[in-house]
Amino acid sequence: MNDSNNTYETLFNAQKANQYHIGQTSYKERIKKLKALKLALEKTYRYELIEAIYKDFKKPKLETDLTEIYIVVKEIKYAISNLKSWLKNQSVETPITLLGTSSYIKYEPKGVCLIISPWNYPINLTFGPLVSAIAAGNTVILKPSEMTTNTSAVMAKIVNELFNNNEVALIEGDVEVSQELLKLPFNHIFFTGSPAVGKIVMQAAAKHLTSVTLELGGKSPTIIHESTNIKAAIQNLVWGKFLNNGQTCIAPDYVLIHESIKSEFVEAFKTKTLEYYSENPMTSESFSRIVNGKHFKRLVSYIENAKTNNANIELGGDYDEVSNYIAPTLISNVSEDALLMKEEIFGPILPIKTYTSIDEVLDYINSKEKPLALYVYANNKKFIKTIINSTRAGSTCVNSNALQYSNHNLPFGGSNNSGIGKAHGFFGFQEFSNARSVLKKHTVGPLHLLFPPYTKFKEKLVKATIKWF
Repeated sequence: MNDSNNTYETLFNAQKANQYHIGQTSYKERIKKLKALKLALEKTYRYELIEAIYKDFKKPKLETDLTEIYIVVKEIKYAISNLKSWLKNQSVETPITLLGTSSYIKYEPKGVCLIISPWNYPINLTFGPLVSAIAAGNTVILKPSEMTTNTSAVMAKIVNELFNNNEVALIEGDVEVSQELLKLPFNHIFFTGSPAVGKIVMQAAAKHLTSVTLELGGKSPTIIHESTNIKAAIQNLVWGKFLNNGQTCIAPDYVLIHESIKSEFVEAFKTKTLEYYSENPMTSESFSRIVNGKHFKRLVSYIENAKTNNANIELGGDYDEVSNYIAPTLISNVSEDALLMKEEIFGPILPIKTYTSIDEVLDYINSKEKPLALYVYANNKKFIKTIINSTRAGSTCVNSNALQYSNHNLPFGGSNNSGIGKAHGFFGFQEFSNARSVLKKHTVGPLHLLFPPYTKFKEKLVKATIKWF
């Protein structure tokens, strides 16, 4: 074992030794920590974080405030407002057969937790889960992505300033660091990333029977019915797709649109994209960049592959390797053999397919893995209801997209290939907690009537119990 491995194990053991102390902290003590993190994000380090993430992939200031800072601050406020009630013992009913007892559920911390966060929303997806872990009373090791080094460095400063490392620590480094950390017997792992890497994390966790939350992704469809108000739909869709340059796990991945409104849709999409990002999005301060050369080349290969399969570039399609720039791109007539229809896109490219019947839509979506999000635009209630009831997805947004993520009263997460477990609000608190059942006997109840020896009378008593209770 090298020095780095020894360091990770030493840190893990320090948090393991400290977990019961942290786990017994009061809601007031946990709220104090959350308020300190809130202050760091809102004021002390806000501009430093904005500058750092701009250096990493030219993310606009407003997007950083909206999708990184505000989301985590909102998560903190929600936890502060509700933590006292979350930590109260939750009484449950006592069946008549257990007369003389009382029962309750106690939410206790899982222990030492590992949070592995991605590069696309580095602040949000590092500190968001941390809020839930702190609220639940855990010790935590954070491992942010190596692809956004400037942002990770600032987050490390924040963590080092606010916490002792035997409670919360942040480790910077590449994929090998994650691999070494995954060898340790954590009590819970919260991972955000691709399904492919999620399988690796789950496999590592299985060796220690560690519970996991996997926030993954996949190909999230957008269905547009002929009853849709195209102007209103496009306003939301263009924003939701090109936010963060399409590098969003719940971004619309492809569109299924009724063929009767395809032309209207394409023209409206072009107009709105021009309005949002100008005739030359490369010069727009509202349009970020692809995070690195590797992902840039991957996305360019998708565009070129679509062209070779006779797809139509309705908008964009141009790119610049020097700055990792890819224009907002809309592509139609995309072959099912094209990479765009096989792989999660995770970039500013939107393929569109047409349909004529709802059965086509359902068959197509249900032939694929369950998506993290499914969007439906329609003014037809029956159509909306049928889509929701006849498909499966981690979340759904009707007549908009991405907004479901910002409601902390809703659980956020996928299903199977798109994820395991839920995040945000009480659901995030639950992920980092064990729902411990407690039953207390107060007086002599009827149960002793069933103790040995087992007589004929007791057999009749059991039969009556089965029948009536």
